[in-house]
Amino acid sequence: MPDEAPQRILVVDDNADNIQLLRARLEARGYIVEEAADGEVALERVFSNPPPDLILLDVMMPKIDGFEVVRRIKSDESLPFIPVIMQTALDSTESMVQGLDAGADDYVSKPVNFRELDARVKSLLRIKGLQSALAQRERELSVANAQLRVMSSTDVLTGVANRRSLEERLHDMFEHSIRLHEPLSLVMCDIDHFKRVNDDFGHQAGDAVLQQFAKLLQTEAREIDRVGRYGGEEFVILLPGTVLDAAVTFADRLRHSVERAEFRYGDGQTLHKTMSCGVAAWPHPLVNDPEALIKAADDALYVAKETGRNRVIRFDGREFNEHTAQTEATDAA
Repeated sequence: MPDEAPQRILVVDDNADNIQLLRARLEARGYIVEEAADGEVALERVFSNPPPDLILLDVMMPKIDGFEVVRRIKSDESLPFIPVIMQTALDSTESMVQGLDAGADDYVSKPVNFRELDARVKSLLRIKGLQSALAQRERELSVANAQLRVMSSTDVLTGVANRRSLEERLHDMFEHSIRLHEPLSLVMCDIDHFKRVNDDFGHQAGDAVLQQFAKLLQTEAREIDRVGRYGGEEFVILLPGTVLDAAVTFADRLRHSVERAEFRYGDGQTLHKTMSCGVAAWPHPLVNDPEALIKAADDALYVAKETGRNRVIRFDGREFNEHTAQTEATDAA
């Protein structure tokens, strides 16, 4: 394992002799020493990339004094934790309190006791190391949590939203539509005779078709729409701000795109598929909640498949009502 890079200490002092003395002592202990003769230069060094690991900061300086320098450093949330040790010839409690209130992490008095300074530098760098390690672990945990959230809401095979995520999003969209009096449409689509793909060409071919089908739906949908796999070969597209007529037009355009598409599987083999769609929308007298909207689209999809497939049926439209009435009459007989 390679040795860690030497830690960098910024010495800020308007007295060149003091800087040289501190440089010699600190470099003898393996630190890299940078210097600044006033507060303005010190702040430029701090906001360079990368910033120093620790700052040894004089209080009495021209232009900007040490209190203001440490105050600016500690108030800037873009900076990592940088330990600041203030040094001053003003051996007074008031001066020490002022420095600590400004954000300094420790204090030494001039003339500097180098054994004491060495101990304070090591202690603060150890704390910085622990804080850096903790911050890194928090970043890794945040990334892992984000990945878990994506995984828990995504269909593993197709990469679109899974059923649970889709239903959660539908509830959110439905509440939004009611609150703002905006329409919401839902398209439920199903690959026609999908079982034959698995039976005739194998499940790997079926998986390839599902993946390409989902990609095609995403390509056709708008950025604000939500595409999800509802189960098996059944997919749902949520269309916020879309009235029923526009949703039917969208679904029919989608149907034509699927009909023209070549689905690839295996070693370059291709096949063609069609799909059926059921479309429903809110507001509608029979749609009072998200579950009713899903059922309405599902009922319309059932009619589309019963009446020949490769077609789009709108809930409560003429074809839907005629088929429903005919079915009810047949069942009654």
